[in-house]
Amino acid sequence: MVRFCAVSFILTILSATVAHAQTTTAAPAFDNAAAIPDLSKLIPTADTPEGVSSSLQILVLLTVLTLIPSILVMTTAFPRIIIVLALLRQAVGAPQLPPGQVLLALSLFVTVLVMAPTWQRVNAEAVEPYFENRLGQEAAMEITGAHMKDFMYRQIERAGNHDDVYLFLEYAEDREILPEEEIEIDKVPLTAMIPAFMLSELKTGFIMGFRVYLPFLVIDMVIATILLSMGMMMLPPVLISLPFKILLFVLADGWHLVVETILFSFA
Repeated sequence: MVRFCAVSFILTILSATVAHAQTTTAAPAFDNAAAIPDLSKLIPTADTPEGVSSSLQILVLLTVLTLIPSILVMTTAFPRIIIVLALLRQAVGAPQLPPGQVLLALSLFVTVLVMAPTWQRVNAEAVEPYFENRLGQEAAMEITGAHMKDFMYRQIERAGNHDDVYLFLEYAEDREILPEEEIEIDKVPLTAMIPAFMLSELKTGFIMGFRVYLPFLVIDMVIATILLSMGMMMLPPVLISLPFKILLFVLADGWHLVVETILFSFA
């Protein structure tokens, strides 16, 4: 009886599979061409030099729009903030906590807070006059670039990394510039100021991260020394030092101190 039921069940499945295959075969073929919209009726063909130029301008504009987030990130306070927070997480010894999304969100909000005065000046002097047709496109771009260069150079000057500006300025102007020469911000192109600012921020971020790293390194060394003196050479010191580092960080209100240090480093 059991064998008969099993055979009947198998035959039922096979018959259903064959019927589904026949139905699928008899169905009309899907027309792929009909699913693709005809854009030639929406976008005119570039038969003239003016049309080709307009098409190239649209292509360049779309390319720039995709690069705008990266450009904004690299010309703001974001690199220094994310470097310090990432090194802090590594120093604590919990590389998965807090998650990367939390660090990115915190870095973005702190960046907005730091960059708010500069962006407000750009909005008042360049963006709003441009949208109100009181300022041309080139003038608005020049004002925006001037404010961004002013912010970047103030951070470079605060960190004392003038050599980075000299490096890219010498390469851009193809001549040797002595450190004694005074740098005129208006004459420094953005192509030289932006990479100089990025190098300065990387250096400053790693210096601040190293200072944050030292207390946790001391705790690791003390715990490792104690374990060796007790003969527990097979026990990983990280397992013992992690709770102490977290406790010290919480008692010292570490997140508040670190974020406060980052904010005042841009003042």
